[in-house]
Amino acid sequence: MYRISDEQRRIRLGRRHLLAPSVRTGSVVAVADAVVALHATDAATVYLSVCARMTEPGIGAVDHALYEDVSLVRLLSMRNTLFSMSAEVAPAIDASSARPVAAKERQKLLKHLREDANGLDEQWLADTERQTLSALATRGRATGSELSAAVPALRTKITIFPGTRQETVQGVASRVIRVLAADGRIRRDRPRGSWTSSQFRWTTAAPWPESDPAEARTEVAGRWLRSYGPATEGDLKWWTGWGIRETRAALAAASAEEVLLDSGAFGWAAPGDLAAEPAPEPWAALLPGLDPSAMGWADRDFQLPADHRAALFDRSGNIGPTVWWNGGIVGGWAQRPDGELVWRLLSDIGREGSQLIEAEAARLSAWTGDARVTPRFRTPLERELTG
Repeated sequence: MYRISDEQRRIRLGRRHLLAPSVRTGSVVAVADAVVALHATDAATVYLSVCARMTEPGIGAVDHALYEDVSLVRLLSMRNTLFSMSAEVAPAIDASSARPVAAKERQKLLKHLREDANGLDEQWLADTERQTLSALATRGRATGSELSAAVPALRTKITIFPGTRQETVQGVASRVIRVLAADGRIRRDRPRGSWTSSQFRWTTAAPWPESDPAEARTEVAGRWLRSYGPATEGDLKWWTGWGIRETRAALAAASAEEVLLDSGAFGWAAPGDLAAEPAPEPWAALLPGLDPSAMGWADRDFQLPADHRAALFDRSGNIGPTVWWNGGIVGGWAQRPDGELVWRLLSDIGREGSQLIEAEAARLSAWTGDARVTPRFRTPLERELTG
């Protein structure tokens, strides 16, 4: 069986994820496609992840892709998480991952409605959705608060988990909007405030055309292997949130080739993607929390020393801002309230590595300007550095 070393996996990451300076790009869409999809739970992450991989980083290019030509779209998809991906990749991710998530979101909301003492049902939800879409079409774009003001039904309160210790009263507006967004009937438009804000306005949208889920999973698996392979079956299962049967079927349909990894585990590579690659030039990167280069695998041992984990992850398993050197995670970084970028190395990488990290920090500071970025998921090292 062909063996692919951890060093080769790190070399592939630097080149395929567009992190080495010689392979950076001027296209936002090319960045998204290089990593299949960008984590978008934290609004700032999309900008930080894209600009780390661009020859000329800047807010304007990402804004244009998200809100002008909409070549970059957001979907609640893998692992019930918000991702941004290119419009070309979106139909496959929609069919393979977003549709099942949307169905579960709708069923969850309907369950809460039926359990409420007001006796709300599926017809009430359909009527409320129709009124919400009509109000949004009239306004063009609106925040959740503005939609609630325009649609009285959105101001309805329901009791969640009645009769239990978790019983609480909540408004339905955010839940109805979440279901409409998951169904692809509305989408996030420009936020109120800067690019770091998550207070989005909403606008109407058309759902993606239906396609065969199995074919879509095959396409997604193939793209993921070309970006993240070689990797294990467990890595793909974790990244997508699919069941084990769907994962194995997708790997087989994508003609994945089995390889041996340095860990002794069996991995999978894209068909014909076995040859060793030359290392790019030495490179460093400052990547944001939840960046795809850190979140592409369940098993990150080839890039992340075990003794770094406690400092770089929160209690839920979310990775914070990271410092990279030649495909490995060697530290973490943060931005202080006064705007200063600070970092701490957890590995000794020598003078050349330290100098390149300083250059990347200067590059990051130059395009972020006066913006202040605080990760939604804060980690021990990030908190310590900002304190």
